[in-house]
Amino acid sequence: MLKKIGLFLASIAPGVFLIGYNIGTGSITTMASAGAEYGMALMWPLLLSCVFTYYLIVSFGEYTMLTGDTILFSYKKHYGKAVALFVLVALLISEWISSMGLMGIVTQVVQEWSRPLTKSGNGFNPIIMALIFGSILYYIFWQGRHRFFEKILTFFVTIMGLSFILTMFMVDPDPASIFHGLVPKIVGGKNSFLIMSGMVGTTMGGILFVVRSILVQEKGWTIKDLKIEKRDAKISAILMFVLSVAIMISAAGTMYVRGLRVDNAIDMVNLIEPLAGRFATSIFVVGIVSAGLSSLLPIVLLAPWLFADYNGKPRNMKSTNSRLLVLFGLLLGLVVPIFGGRPVLVMIVSQALTILATPVILFYLLRLLNSKNIMGDYKISLAKNIIISIILGFTLLMSYAGIVGIIDLF
Repeated sequence: MLKKIGLFLASIAPGVFLIGYNIGTGSITTMASAGAEYGMALMWPLLLSCVFTYYLIVSFGEYTMLTGDTILFSYKKHYGKAVALFVLVALLISEWISSMGLMGIVTQVVQEWSRPLTKSGNGFNPIIMALIFGSILYYIFWQGRHRFFEKILTFFVTIMGLSFILTMFMVDPDPASIFHGLVPKIVGGKNSFLIMSGMVGTTMGGILFVVRSILVQEKGWTIKDLKIEKRDAKISAILMFVLSVAIMISAAGTMYVRGLRVDNAIDMVNLIEPLAGRFATSIFVVGIVSAGLSSLLPIVLLAPWLFADYNGKPRNMKSTNSRLLVLFGLLLGLVVPIFGGRPVLVMIVSQALTILATPVILFYLLRLLNSKNIMGDYKISLAKNIIISIILGFTLLMSYAGIVGIIDLF
């Protein structure tokens, strides 16, 4: 039995990796902000983006299984350095900004939660906590084994998932509001466009699909493994939706009903605790920390992965360049603890910016899939062209919403 469970977990490891990357503190802050400000009214774009994410995860995986090439390398190979460099730079900037926001949120939340545990009432020092978390992640990275990363992420994702689902049930959600949230509608509000774009950005940002291509190549999957790849993608998309909804419900059931908002990371602790209790808040904090670490690990791994992908070289996590790039990403996590700032706003804007690169990534995927020279007999059908074109249109709409939302901030 244990052997079968182990084989099953190994078969869905790429999906678990995507969940670990996807459901981080960026997702938490965005979903919590949506739930606190609009209740469950924005659940429909979340569901739509998860459905689209499933289809795209499968499509990007299929391409790599058929050609053996990863996406970023293919862009460079078939469309030149300019296109590949644009995607590479856009993704790196987005991820490094996320690294700053992620560690800032985790350390602020831990500090606020720990205030009753310290004599001074100041809580655990954010800089010290950032150094501790960063050191743990760098130690994990130093092991240099992909399977070890997968096992660690599986642990973090499991703790995170159980924490958020338990919090959701403690809040006792209203079923009617959940069903109403599935009905598409445009909500008013100063930050509605920005939050909506951030929700879609964190669920179906372009980096997710570039990483998917790398993971499929890492697993050595071929077109014969399509059934396994689809199952893996389905589990990943479903869990993304369930965990995101759990966070939204936790905020909607506590903060929205009392007209409270999430403006800072500590709001998620200060506002939930008197409404749901210390125990529920502690579980939620464990979920936030697990989500932050489960996202930070793949984020800091992305830089060496993306450079190797761009150059078409093997991913050597023990090389000096890889270790320096990962160290740089982790050091960025000290920015907010040292200099201060509002990491929640940083994360929402970061997620909104992520969606801006997604249409470019999808446009060139569509060109690759329609190339007879590249795909041969596997050139995609008219139906798939229509589906991906609809998804591309949706990402363009969300990109516009993100631009409008960012402009509204100023």
